[in-house]
Amino acid sequence: MMLVLSTDFGLEGPYLGQVRAVLAAKAPGIPVIDLFADLPTYQPRAASFLLPAYTRNPFPVGTVHVCVVDPGVGTERRAVIARVDGRWYVAPDNGLLHAVIATAQRAEAWEVLWRPEQASPSFHGRDIFAPVAAALACGVKPGQANPLQVAAIDPQSLCNPDWSTRLAEVIYFDRFGNAMTGLRGDSCAPDRVLSIRGRSLPFARTFGLVPPGQPFWYVNSNGLVEIAVNGGSARDSLGLVVGDRIDWKST
Repeated sequence: MMLVLSTDFGLEGPYLGQVRAVLAAKAPGIPVIDLFADLPTYQPRAASFLLPAYTRNPFPVGTVHVCVVDPGVGTERRAVIARVDGRWYVAPDNGLLHAVIATAQRAEAWEVLWRPEQASPSFHGRDIFAPVAAALACGVKPGQANPLQVAAIDPQSLCNPDWSTRLAEVIYFDRFGNAMTGLRGDSCAPDRVLSIRGRSLPFARTFGLVPPGQPFWYVNSNGLVEIAVNGGSARDSLGLVVGDRIDWKST
């Protein structure tokens, strides 16, 4: 069993540490893994398409994922639990779990009805999602006891009907400036040329197969189409931002 954090909280400041403190207090001895602290800020749609690629392997069945990109924190949006192909997800109901649910073989979902006596309206990650996730990690099932006072809901209600399961846009930059997209590599033939911001980029299997400084696209280690520059930053070299649209050309 492990707890995995995927948030837009950043490593700077107190927010991630406060969430980890709650998990350590309420689920002592259970490992906490920091997967993402830099999901696209305020952008649950972009972040959603990272979750299927990164929250499945290598995390085993039973893993509890705490996923928070929550620009609507403190409003009427629901706090939810989903069990997707054997893994647990605790998150706001704002589309963040869209791609995980839409690509699942089996999914169940619950609205979290429990609220602590004192909860900040601006920090549900610490005050609601972390205690719920800790209880799941300790083996409490939805509906057994607080903080898992829940109501069953249709998991498809967590999907946005206007979103597909593929997003032909830049959704994330890693520390090297590589630009991940919301497209699975197994859906994109390597003989196609990727077009973005007026540039046409060829496919290469890995960095060392193109000259230094050359931009290209490849399928990254988690199966997503990614734009890179050998020895450089695709974000800086091509002037990319999250949300940039990509198109395809035939060679």
